[in-house]
Amino acid sequence: MLLGTVLVLLVLGSAAPASAHAALRASDPEAGSVVETAPRHITLTFTESVGLLDDSFRVYSPDNRRVHLEEPQHAGGASDTARTELPGDLADGTYTVAWRVVSADSHPVSGAFTFSVGAPSPTPPAAPADHAEHPVTKSLYDTGRYLAYIAAALMIGAAAFIGLCRPPDTSPLRPALLIGWWTLLTATLALLVLRAPYENGTSPAAALDLSALAGTLTGRPGLALLTRLALLLLTAAVLVPLARRSAPRARLVIGAAVSVALALTWAAAEHASAGIQVPAAMTSSVLHLLAMACWLGGLTALLLTLHRAKTPPPPATVARFSRLAFVSVTVLVVTGLYQSWRGLGSWSALTESSYGRTLTAKLAVTVFLLLAAAFSRRWTTLLVTRAQAPARVETRVPEPVGAPGGTPEEPVRDGPARPGTPPPPTPDHYRRALRRSVLAEVAVAVVVLLITTVLTGTLPARAEAEAAEAPRPQVAGLPGAEAFTIPYDVGTPGGRGTVQIQMDPGRVGENGLQAVVFGPRGALTFVPELGISFTLAAKDIGPIDAKVTDRGGYWATSDLTLPLEGSWTMKLTIRVSELDQVTETRQVEITR
Repeated sequence: MLLGTVLVLLVLGSAAPASAHAALRASDPEAGSVVETAPRHITLTFTESVGLLDDSFRVYSPDNRRVHLEEPQHAGGASDTARTELPGDLADGTYTVAWRVVSADSHPVSGAFTFSVGAPSPTPPAAPADHAEHPVTKSLYDTGRYLAYIAAALMIGAAAFIGLCRPPDTSPLRPALLIGWWTLLTATLALLVLRAPYENGTSPAAALDLSALAGTLTGRPGLALLTRLALLLLTAAVLVPLARRSAPRARLVIGAAVSVALALTWAAAEHASAGIQVPAAMTSSVLHLLAMACWLGGLTALLLTLHRAKTPPPPATVARFSRLAFVSVTVLVVTGLYQSWRGLGSWSALTESSYGRTLTAKLAVTVFLLLAAAFSRRWTTLLVTRAQAPARVETRVPEPVGAPGGTPEEPVRDGPARPGTPPPPTPDHYRRALRRSVLAEVAVAVVVLLITTVLTGTLPARAEAEAAEAPRPQVAGLPGAEAFTIPYDVGTPGGRGTVQIQMDPGRVGENGLQAVVFGPRGALTFVPELGISFTLAAKDIGPIDAKVTDRGGYWATSDLTLPLEGSWTMKLTIRVSELDQVTETRQVEITR
């Protein structure tokens, strides 16, 4: 089982963090708006259905005190909304709303925005600390997800290879089945326990809270995990003993039913369960997962059989897997095209979105995987053809008519016609070549799985486009203040967004300046460093450092002095990590 272990380690070692698949489409009150009277509710609308948490809303008053809220609910029963009721005695000023829900694909989604009642506050309140995720909890949960995914592929693929390809020696595959089952069972239990702290962005210690665990079991992801756990236990306790006493055809039916049921536990809790064409999407997701398991898990089973079986697999077994792989690849192509269309939404998204670029990389590597599979299929054909050829061929060369004398007719056996001619390849030669090509195929398949884990955690371009159509969040500001929205992109995943800057009053003399950084999905984000300076090139003045400081979620200064009117160059430097930063510029007209 060294190969399976290495495959798991490779996938886990390079797994990318997952991003949520739901995006905020609109809010009521709108982000940055000023309303005359205090609203009775806060309502959020998302690009797909979301699950609610006890702490889905946190609202902070102008003096940065937390406002008491009622239990969150779906507005009008619509699953793609979240609503909470506000108290009726809200004072005038700017309020900060921090929200957190669970996307339909089981990932938590969070963000924040502001709105004002009556008039904006002189200084926007500090944004609350982001509790989007706990790094240890997220790392453990992602590890469990990837282990479960690989274990299912190994278990289903090995079972399919045994049932459909019928190798004479199945002893090398029994450990694969057991390891796959135990790994999937352990990973599912871990995911179920970690689900509550993962949703709430708390530490793993919060898993000990039984009330939180009970709440997890009422949500769709928790129910899917609980169903998967029940299926695994049922398989071990009832279905496996029953299958052993049944005919081969009955074993195939039982195995297929269990495999489909397990695949449904993923489809029901992933992105296929929300969005457009849900029935077709879930069917496609189930078929895609099963085809992947039969192909890639079956490849591992074939490689184990070629290397460890006491009796080498006969050509008929290899030929059956070749046909199974061909069908699996066909299903993968069809379902993959459908899922790509569903996630992209447009051809331009292939190059203009992170989802499209990741998908393009996956398709490119898949081409190499198909080339490796073509070599395996070629060696399989040669192996079968050679095995079916007669082991011995005899022909007689008749004596030429009219030849004097002559000798009795001698049989000419197959083999070298004359000294120095190499013998034809044997079945063992083709079997060794098949081992090498299958090993190459598995190696490329590891890369495909790595990219797939990134793709499943990337916001689909269609959802990203829908979120972009919503009004951009605005920071509540002062009347007459100059406002600027500056996009930035450091060229790394998650390293783009906008900075919204307000200058008050935006004239010669002393100015106040506030800057808020928004991430790629329009939610408040936090960067380690932000620098702003001003230069008046026409008068050779500057750069004047604004000396903005972090005020707990936004950056501000109250003593920026610009001495002359004119077209100033505002230079903005955003550092999003220890290594990644970008500089943007914008012309600012300063008047008297």
